[in-house]
Amino acid sequence: MKTKSLLSRRAFLSASAALGAASLLPGCEPVMSGLLTGADAHPGDYPTVRAVEFMGEYLAQQTGGRLGIKVFAGGQLGSETDTLEITSFGGIDFNRVNFAPLNSVEPMTIPFSLPFVFDSVGHMRRVVDSEVGDEVLAAMEPHDLIGLAIYDSGARNFYNAQRAIRTPADMEGLKIRVPASDLYIAMVNALGANAVPIPFGEIYQSLAQGVIDGAENNWPTFVGERHYEVADYLSLTEHLLTPEMLVMSKSSYEGLSPEDRLLVREAAKASVVEMRRLWDQRVAEARQAVASSSVLVNEVDKTPFAALMRPVWDQFIETPAQQSIVRRILAMGESA
Repeated sequence: MKTKSLLSRRAFLSASAALGAASLLPGCEPVMSGLLTGADAHPGDYPTVRAVEFMGEYLAQQTGGRLGIKVFAGGQLGSETDTLEITSFGGIDFNRVNFAPLNSVEPMTIPFSLPFVFDSVGHMRRVVDSEVGDEVLAAMEPHDLIGLAIYDSGARNFYNAQRAIRTPADMEGLKIRVPASDLYIAMVNALGANAVPIPFGEIYQSLAQGVIDGAENNWPTFVGERHYEVADYLSLTEHLLTPEMLVMSKSSYEGLSPEDRLLVREAAKASVVEMRRLWDQRVAEARQAVASSSVLVNEVDKTPFAALMRPVWDQFIETPAQQSIVRRILAMGESA
């Protein structure tokens, strides 16, 4: 991250103000005495936020309260891009971030973000729990970040207000919202739809007003953001199972004793189990909510969709190291 441009003054000042307020919270010690800080763009009840809070409780229990974590959820400290840079120079200790902003920082994260590279949630979890996941976590260190854990972000599906999507031909001409990511844009365009990058917070209104025809995301988001109120069709393409990463500032990590570093890694590993438990529960609840609604849900044969992704993979996978990661991911799949 040393080659990245400096983060905006506004983001830095906002984060500094919020972090400064943490030291004034009742019962909280100043950061230097062991209360570590965490950032997450998700709301406070989201599984990743609760997992890092679980990690903080684990640390507190193991150290008699000497170490703990105060999580600033809901984007209080800024966007993921801004907080990632703040974390790299030690302004934030822990940061949960999606792989999308990591793709522009570390090329080894790109294979995990490829469409249809994972067969299922189980396949994705096997990969991130293996030496492949360890390699991707280790690749963050040259960017002044310590990769600690890889969390779920669920299977992403297409949903829209026009028609069920059963084949790529059904996507022809649909205006589909995507994040401001070159990879997402290339994926949707390759499937025959028109990728429309708009901010996440504008999806509901844009669907309601017909500015876009559809979007794509995981089950909890489809329900939690009430998109199922304005999208009549949910098609289970599971085109992406891109995970998320918990990173720690390298300077913060190196400021710990060797014993505390091991304890932080132990706590992070334990938090993955808790995160998955909470995530699976959230997915089940979202599925039930959709089943009780008027949304029409359809299964999809993913083979013809995946067949259109080869040019996308070739566009973003450029190095032998990336190609090696992709080969090992595929070798761990259900059909391998």
